[in-house]
Amino acid sequence: MPSSINKWSLSYMCWYITFEEQVMLNHEIISVTPFEQNCTLFWCSETKSAAVVDPGGDIEKIKKVISKHGLILVKILITHAHIDHAGATHDLANHYEVSIEGPHKEDQFWIDGIEMQKQHFGGAFSYAKKFTPNRFLEQGDTVSFGNIVMEVYFCPGHTPGHVVFFHRDSKLAQVGDVLFSGSIGRTDFPRGDHATLINSIRKKLFPLGDDVRFIPGHGPMSTFGQERRSNPHVSDRAVGTR
Repeated sequence: MPSSINKWSLSYMCWYITFEEQVMLNHEIISVTPFEQNCTLFWCSETKSAAVVDPGGDIEKIKKVISKHGLILVKILITHAHIDHAGATHDLANHYEVSIEGPHKEDQFWIDGIEMQKQHFGGAFSYAKKFTPNRFLEQGDTVSFGNIVMEVYFCPGHTPGHVVFFHRDSKLAQVGDVLFSGSIGRTDFPRGDHATLINSIRKKLFPLGDDVRFIPGHGPMSTFGQERRSNPHVSDRAVGTR
């Protein structure tokens, strides 16, 4: 270490690095649709480039939040193709002329069934349209916007093509309907599977770390550690590991 670097300089350097790690990824949760789905706007603080995860509806509300922060929307990310998560994808992508990434290709049948999903819920999702992903996502892929890179985890069970987005530096994940605070995703939909969902949570998400915060598709945020300790469906005690 050069002798010219004094204690003050080291302290400043450490503060600067920590500050950069903390502020590089920003997010705002936007509650949309009658199901109060947690559409999430992520953005890079350095470039103002942004991505919207799961624009299920209330497109004008989403546009207002993007404008409020002075952001440049560059892509839409989809965890899975249930209508409350993906209903406004087509219109939002067309409005901003941006690409759609996700979900996994195994959710194509849910995309094809958007019209059927609309009929099931009456007029609540009358705006919803079928969309065409520019890129399906696989385990091990990454998605990026600005200087942000998020890892992709393939986590089927709630739907067969569900993916999760994870930002390692921030220890923050957007998990869609895989896991909730005190609960897990439903598996009684077509091609849902309970054992597969539990495996996705225990083998893909929990190993990322107890201190990882996550944004679920509905309800409040939690941490993987909290759910591993106390979630009645997928905790260590619930699955018999302790």
